Amino acid sequence: MANKSPADLPNVSKDELLGYYRDMLLIRRFEEKAGQLYGMGLIGGFCHLYIGQEAVVVGLEAAAQEGDKRVTSYRDHGHMLACGMDAKGVMAELTGREGGYSKGKGGSMHMFSREKHFYGGHGIVAAQVPIGAGLAFADAYLENGGVTFTYFGDGAANQGQVYETYNMAQLWNLPVIFVIENNQYAMGTSVKRSTKSPSYWERGAAYGIAGEAVDGMDVLAVKAAGQKAVEYCRAGKGPYILEMNTYRYRGHSMSDPAKYRTRDEVEKMRSEKDPIEHVRDLLVTGGHASDEELKAIDKDIKAVVNESAEFAKESPEPDVSELWTDIYA
Repeated sequence: MANKSPADLPNVSKDELLGYYRDMLLIRRFEEKAGQLYGMGLIGGFCHLYIGQEAVVVGLEAAAQEGDKRVTSYRDHGHMLACGMDAKGVMAELTGREGGYSKGKGGSMHMFSREKHFYGGHGIVAAQVPIGAGLAFADAYLENGGVTFTYFGDGAANQGQVYETYNMAQLWNLPVIFVIENNQYAMGTSVKRSTKSPSYWERGAAYGIAGEAVDGMDVLAVKAAGQKAVEYCRAGKGPYILEMNTYRYRGHSMSDPAKYRTRDEVEKMRSEKDPIEHVRDLLVTGGHASDEELKAIDKDIKAVVNESAEFAKESPEPDVSELWTDIYA
């Protein structure tokens, strides 16, 4: 199935558009601040930013309902914010502080929120895919009507455990949506160089799994596809694959100079396909918001992000005794 045309997209209200704009802008500004703190040495380890891909998670969260679960890889800050996790707790965890979601012990890749049904960033490539199917198995077993969004990237899409999971998910008719965030470059190798079948969603056909490709830079297209997939899963028809064709503006991680692509390519995507500017244009040209109103939203978002950074800086480091908590043995 081809990317959606404008005629296929749903009508949305002014409030919904403003909500998507605000949510995507929060992720963008948060990630920019995280990048700054990393450069200052306040965030250690790895740090993978979500800048450019905001429409994917915001659009899919718009299609979710209370109780639905989500699990993803290590490019996860956007997913946390989109599902309602507090920016202060996320930033404090990034800086390894006690006020973080995992008490400063997990960092960027390993924070969770049972309250928001967020079951982690995971550091091992594709390791979260079978976990997502397991979460969906619990929903099917409990017959609670829940759906699990299992996110992974184009690089992870070539891992064997993905296809073992596809087989089990279809065999057991699990309510899981496999979301392939195809940002074109995995860890630094383009799709064209890494696979002979660049249409990842079509691989599900070998297991009888339905799916489609979506313009992952358009939040309305993402929401429409998400609603279709959610309805399919809740109807008991089994798993669904959504391949989100998106693009990250930064390198794979903060340590990646991204020399495998040109600056012109990135700027072209920013100028022609930016997900936030797209919604901004819809708001302004549709007469739903003025430039001044949108600047005010940006100011409010920056205040929230700055507050989260200050909270993180002021939060103490975990006590040494925390080394012995939340462990199996």
